Amino acid sequence: MKRGSEPAFIQWRFYLLVSLILLVVAGLLARVIDLTFFEREFLRKQGNERTIRVMNVPAFRGMITDRNGYPLAISTTVYSIWVNPKEFVMNADNIKPLSQKLALAPKTIQALIQKYQKKGREFVYLKRDVIPDVAEKVKALKIPGVYLRSGFKRYYPEGEVTAHVVGSTNIDDKGQEGMELAYNEWLSGTPGKELVVKDRMGRIISELQTMHRQKPGNDLRLSIDHRLQYLAYRELMGGVQKNLAESGSVIIMDVNTGEILAMTNLPSYNPNGYDGHDVESKRNRAVTDLYEPGSTIKAFSIAAALASGLYTPNSIIDTNPGWIRVGGHLLHDEHSKGPMTVTKIMQISSNVGVTKIILSLPNQHLYELLRSVGFGQVTGINFPGERAGVLIQRSTWKPLALATLAFGYGLSVTTLQLADAYAVIANDGVKKPMSLLPVKQAPAGEVVMDRKIAQEMVMLLKAVVAKGGTGEQAQIPGYQVAGKTGTSKKVGSTGGYEKHSYVSSFVGMAPASHPRLVVAVVINNPRGKAYLASDVTAPVFKNIMEGSLRILNIAPDDTESLKDKGSLHDKVF
Repeated sequence: MKRGSEPAFIQWRFYLLVSLILLVVAGLLARVIDLTFFEREFLRKQGNERTIRVMNVPAFRGMITDRNGYPLAISTTVYSIWVNPKEFVMNADNIKPLSQKLALAPKTIQALIQKYQKKGREFVYLKRDVIPDVAEKVKALKIPGVYLRSGFKRYYPEGEVTAHVVGSTNIDDKGQEGMELAYNEWLSGTPGKELVVKDRMGRIISELQTMHRQKPGNDLRLSIDHRLQYLAYRELMGGVQKNLAESGSVIIMDVNTGEILAMTNLPSYNPNGYDGHDVESKRNRAVTDLYEPGSTIKAFSIAAALASGLYTPNSIIDTNPGWIRVGGHLLHDEHSKGPMTVTKIMQISSNVGVTKIILSLPNQHLYELLRSVGFGQVTGINFPGERAGVLIQRSTWKPLALATLAFGYGLSVTTLQLADAYAVIANDGVKKPMSLLPVKQAPAGEVVMDRKIAQEMVMLLKAVVAKGGTGEQAQIPGYQVAGKTGTSKKVGSTGGYEKHSYVSSFVGMAPASHPRLVVAVVINNPRGKAYLASDVTAPVFKNIMEGSLRILNIAPDDTESLKDKGSLHDKVF
């Protein structure tokens, strides 16, 4: 190459380089113009999709109260503490204060975060349902990667006393049991939606706008009276503990309106601190547990006899020699009482007397009455898990099946059904729908028993509670009480009846001259010295009914019994 040609070559390379630079700059300018003017909306949309989020805003769950507005279930603000494992620095300076504030073992925190770090997750709950005071202390630590999320938690002021009626919610505030489940949609409300800006770590930078405001849930008022509920729970506990029983249930019902004023069971549980292990304690035994009612059914056996026109309360039945053989089986009374009136048969609960009466009636007579008062079907209160019981329709009744049905075997009932059936007698033969919600006006109901028969049955049931009757311990000074004892053997795992396992029950009404309340008490498997209903459930009934009459200020109808026993005010009010 000649020396004179070197400048031209250098110039050519220079112009080529400048041209390339200008071309790149032009390309960049063109791209900037394209992004700025032509693809602006697309890029904005893509950016928003990465930073703007629609966040659900939880709705405030409605409150559950008793009939007088006393709170049984309320929602309180709580916080969930969560961690972004990618931001959190695993050292003692971070883990130790968290451990102290949240009452979690340092190893638990470390293991949890490491588990999600390995999975590449950016979110893990450390602890949920944290009270505001604790949440504020955690927030004050200002540990990178630790965040708070607000929510609501259910609180139950009455704890185990109302647990089976009110029910409970899960950690996501959804109804799981009882009225919380039955009316979950009514109580839940509608969550809101909010538009927020989040950074790449998922933290909320700013709130843009509210898309839909949350709608709080509706409040729910129950027919339960928390005063009667506590009374029933306390007295049932005393009866269960005294008799070393396995479990028990109580129903208090308003005769006029069909409202359930109390429904309680043992064992119970505290929904505020339930750990999820003792499943048996969550069962509302008053509506789910079936048992053979024993002699409490005799009230309807005698009612069927009176309705037939073949018997009156004064009809004489010869129960000698104290036993009767039916279908090859021997049915007997504890003691032979010889000839007795129908009233006396009811008073001392004679199996022989009732058997002779029922076997003299048409086959379907007793079944039809039992069905009409509600046995073998749900009550209609729409409580989750309620069972219908067992009342089998037979085309032809064998004498033994009919005889045992007459004194409460061969059918299964719930405590709730028993109270419902006795309310028919208390209400002059009218069956009114039961309700766990307040009733503004007493329903008309359906006539299922002749008024005269129902009134005669009240008189016979008064004899049971009178001196010499099996329910003598259910007497209440100042009040006429009508009721019936029932002691039935339990079926064992092999199918036969166990020798020393019983269900004791008592159901009655007061004031008997004009019944206002029906109380049903069932105690399962008493293992103390006593097992008969006269000693086990009659005293519990007495305490519950007496306290209920006092609390509701229901006037006495037997002031003669209070003479020489102190003032009426002291004894009743």
